Parts: sequence; structure tokens; C-alpha cells
Amino acid sequence: MNHKVCRNNQLNTMRMKKLLLGWLVLLSATVGCSSKNKEGESPIYQESHNVVAVADNNATINGSRQNAITKTAKDCSPAIVGINVTEVREYNVGFPGFSMFDNDPFFQQFFGRQYYGKQKQKVHSLGSGFIISSDGYILTNDHVAGRASKVVVTMTSGEKYDAQIIGTDPTTDVALLKIDAKNLPYVKLGNSDDVMVGEWAIAFGNPFGLFDKNARPTVTAGIVSNLGVSFSEQAEYGQNAVRVYKNMIQTDAAISSGNSGGPLINANGEVIGINTVIFSTATNGRGAGSIGIGYAIPINRVKTVVSKLKGGEKFDRAVHHGMVIDLLDEQKQRYYRSKKSEGVIVYQVEFKSPADKAGIEPGDIIVEIDGKKINNDDDFQVAMYDAVVGQTVTIKVERDNDVLTKSLTLEKRR
Repeated sequence: MNHKVCRNNQLNTMRMKKLLLGWLVLLSATVGCSSKNKEGESPIYQESHNVVAVADNNATINGSRQNAITKTAKDCSPAIVGINVTEVREYNVGFPGFSMFDNDPFFQQFFGRQYYGKQKQKVHSLGSGFIISSDGYILTNDHVAGRASKVVVTMTSGEKYDAQIIGTDPTTDVALLKIDAKNLPYVKLGNSDDVMVGEWAIAFGNPFGLFDKNARPTVTAGIVSNLGVSFSEQAEYGQNAVRVYKNMIQTDAAISSGNSGGPLINANGEVIGINTVIFSTATNGRGAGSIGIGYAIPINRVKTVVSKLKGGEKFDRAVHHGMVIDLLDEQKQRYYRSKKSEGVIVYQVEFKSPADKAGIEPGDIIVEIDGKKINNDDDFQVAMYDAVVGQTVTIKVERDNDVLTKSLTLEKRR
């Protein structure tokens, strides 16, 4: 009896083992069918793998978005400032009732313009600037802040500082400011002699006062379009005040009103110029917009000016040369029997003037000043008015088809 019970227990145990083994085989087969994809990976692993792939893809895309321009914008923006200027200007005030005759040639022939006094008026304007040292030196344009009675500088942090005008040079259109602050972010000055046509050009500034909206500079990018462009302009004040823009850097990076004084920066994050002049056909009451032709003062020219302004030196550019010049046209070419087809001709020489003392005569054709070819009156203005009182310039003139070299020492304008 006991033997039979034991045998039955053994049979039951064997049946249970077979049953469990069958269920395990069935379960493994089921799991094998339902948990394997075509590549033999589980859905859980596949989902995890997809998440990693998406993350890697996003990192790649984000990495590709980071470039020289975004890096330069991030690194240099903290050193850009908005400049708000208050300037006191004087205006001639005419006699009441006489204003209707101001543009009347017949009336002015006998009486000229009739004024009884001057009126002062405060004028507010804005521009851009950039910090060049941790102790608060700031560069901008003379036409932005050079004649200001008050200059307020706004940082990207939103802080505002009253700025002192350390010095200014209206001819080169450079002004140096200083604020009382320490440990400031600043930009590195590059080498404008190494600039290449076609390389990236990144402009920072405060167009139309947008800096005041969120205390951040506007950044625009383009290329260096041209190099060595020189021209002159009549300054906003003074009959004989001339701004000389020499060897300018041309760019198609958008520069608009308010950008003046901001930096033009290369892809290495180095300042190569000060944004200063735009040619524009699009204007409104708030100023001129960009059409892709802007000019920056080369930073090497600025460095020379800044080093003198920091030392307290002033530029006396009220030069007098004593010549009246005219463009050389076909008629004058025939009259003077000149072989030159372009250039400037000396029309008149003032008695005992620097030109007279240098031996320059009416009819001389100026072909070169200090090694620079003179093809038109703008070339002449750039060469002469970029000099300072007391400077001696070397002038080559053509006379009777001979080329003569003259040394002319500039005197102070009377």
C-alpha cells in the first residue's frame, strides 16, 4: 500500500514537470514572437535607441547652427553700448516779416540775409559705441558725440552712465569717451590692413534707437565689399570744416541711422572698423535705411587718432594751402597742352601763401600728393585736409609736360 502511494506520487511529479516544461516552451515561443522586431531588437530597446538617435540628431543640428557669426554676436554684444546725446545748437534768428525774402536773390543783392540775434536750442540724438578697455574707454563717431553737452551711455545690462568726452577729431570723425566704471567687457581691436574683400563683416549698433527697447545691440552680417575707398564730405558745421574718409572699408552688412559709431567686426571677433557712413535712397523722418552700401573707418586709422586723444593731444586741421583748383577737362588740357586726361589744375595761387612759397604756379597740374595719385578734386581734398597745421606735404606737378616736385608747408587757416 505504501509502495503504491509512493509510485503514484512519483508519476504525479513527473506529469507536473512535463506540464511546466511545456508551458515554459510555449511562453518562450510566444515571447520570442511578440518581443522581436525584424532586426531582432526588443521594442523597449528600439524605443530607447530612437530617443538617443533623436538627441544625437538635435545635437548635430544645434551644433551646425553655431558658427562664427553666432559666436561673435554672443562674445561681442556685451561690449556694445547705445549713446544718447544732448547737444546745444545756435541758430540765427531773422527779423519778423523778413523771412519771406530769405531766398529772394534781388533782396539779398542789396541787403543780404537779415538777422537780429542767435537762438539756442537743445537737440537730442542717438548713436552707437563700443567699449575698448575694462576701465571704460569707449569709441564712437565725432558726428555722434563730438559736440555734445551731455552724453549718456546705456550698457547691455541696462545700466546708464554719464560719459566724458576725452577728445575728438572732426576730420577723421572719431571721438573717444570715458565712463567711470571698472571690469567692463570690451572688444579686441584687430588689424584693418589684413582685411580681405569677401570675408565676413558683422555690424553691431543701435539703429533707429532699437537698443533702448531691450538694451541689446542689433547685429547684421554681410561681407567686406570693397577696400581703400576715399572721399570727403562737408561737416555739419563750419564753412571750411571737412570730414576726410580715407581708405574706408565698404560692406553690405545693413547699416542704418543710429548705427554710426558701432563696430564692424570680423569672424574672429576683432574690430576692423567704425561704422560711419551709408549711401541710401531710402529715408523717412527717423533717418536713412540700408541699401547695402555702408562704410567703416579702418581701425588702424582709428588707433592712431585714439593714441593721441588719450595723451591729450589735439588735431589742428584748420589748414591753409593758398590754392584754388579746378578739374582738368578737355578744354583746359588743350589750352595748357597737357598730355594728362584727368586730374586737378591750379587755377589761382594766393600771394605769399604756402603754395606761393612752395613755387606752385597757376596752370600747374597736380598729379600726386605724398605718393597718392590725384585724379579729381576729391582726391585733392582727402590728401590736403587730412593733414595738420605745420605739416609739410610733397606735391608733384606737371608744368610744360615736365614733372616737378614741390614741398608745401601748411599754415593755419585765417
